[in-house]
Amino acid sequence: MLTPDELRRCIATYVGAINARDPLAIAALFAPDAIQADPASNPPNAGRDAIAAFFEAGIGASESWTFTAKAVHTCAANVAIDFQITVDVGGSTMTIDGIEVFTTDDEGLFTSVYAYWDDADLNFA
Repeated sequence: MLTPDELRRCIATYVGAINARDPLAIAALFAPDAIQADPASNPPNAGRDAIAAFFEAGIGASESWTFTAKAVHTCAANVAIDFQITVDVGGSTMTIDGIEVFTTDDEGLFTSVYAYWDDADLNFA
């Protein structure tokens, strides 16, 4: 099992990959058979290819974004982050505040990630 510091480094790497807007680098942080749902109420993306496609679609639909892990909480093989993402789309800015919950394997790959947010967590400027 990873230490809390190792888990925090995994999240820092994830934040960096998200902000680099590189869907293949993001997907490489996941186990081959990982599950990812954003938000958690959506059907999950299963496997690296589906996860990469999810992020590729988000990148294609936006001009830029900034993703921040405002707080990181670890417990055993799990991590919960309080996140904010600010997305520039068509001259407008959308901000989502939410929580993401990660489960990791012993190699530090994500086996599942679920994002928790709904319309009340969206702001447009």
